[in-house]
Amino acid sequence: MRIYVVDSFTENPFTGNPAGVVLLDAPAPEPWMRSVAAEMRHAETAFVVLDGTEPKPLRWFTPTTEVDLCGHATLAAAHVLGGDQRFATRSGELTCTGSGDGWIGMDFPASALSPAEPPADLAAALPGTTVEAVRETPQRLLVRVATAAEVRALEPDLARIAAWPYRGVVVTASGDRDGVDFVSRFFAPASGIPEDPVTGSAHCQLAPYWAAELGRSGVELVGEQASPRGGFVRATPLGDRVALRGRAVTVLEGELRV
Repeated sequence: MRIYVVDSFTENPFTGNPAGVVLLDAPAPEPWMRSVAAEMRHAETAFVVLDGTEPKPLRWFTPTTEVDLCGHATLAAAHVLGGDQRFATRSGELTCTGSGDGWIGMDFPASALSPAEPPADLAAALPGTTVEAVRETPQRLLVRVATAAEVRALEPDLARIAAWPYRGVVVTASGDRDGVDFVSRFFAPASGIPEDPVTGSAHCQLAPYWAAELGRSGVELVGEQASPRGGFVRATPLGDRVALRGRAVTVLEGELRV
């Protein structure tokens, strides 16, 4: 079966977020997919079944667990398969639309944020930051801090974050340069991902949040994920959906023998 490594939310190899993509002729056992994802050691590996079923079954695994939604691995799968795709996932049907200039649009569900009580050790977990707001979904904590510089310089205590009752933590601030509306970083040590380079699914919370904060609902926002690899996500909040756009580049293609 074919296996790929694709750098997502970038047009330059070795930047953005790398994802594994495995093309299956038939559904595979979950333990096997977990083992492949652990072997790949990327934040997520996507498994797409190509047995003629439409929309195509798609699942995502971190090195340690299956996840409900993954933006960069969905972008990677659509890139490998040629842009226009419909996927059946744990988060419902996801539609991807390619364009002639290499951009791929993705129709994702928006995630509502609720006010949250900050963890008692929030300041210790995010040293050097001034927290301005804390929001949550059932699986993620969003922490807004005072400046983009704080986001960029952050060296979090991952052990503390891993002990919180969330699969991941988004740290964000308003943009600090032309063309960037907000910056963020995403940490998910409890899911086997110390820091995710560029997280499409996090923008399902970030885009609606910042659209409200900036008074720019219904227009495309540009989010910069300021990880060491870095990348950009274009996101438009549309009620209960978010339109994401990104580019991708294949850096490896091979044959999975086991």
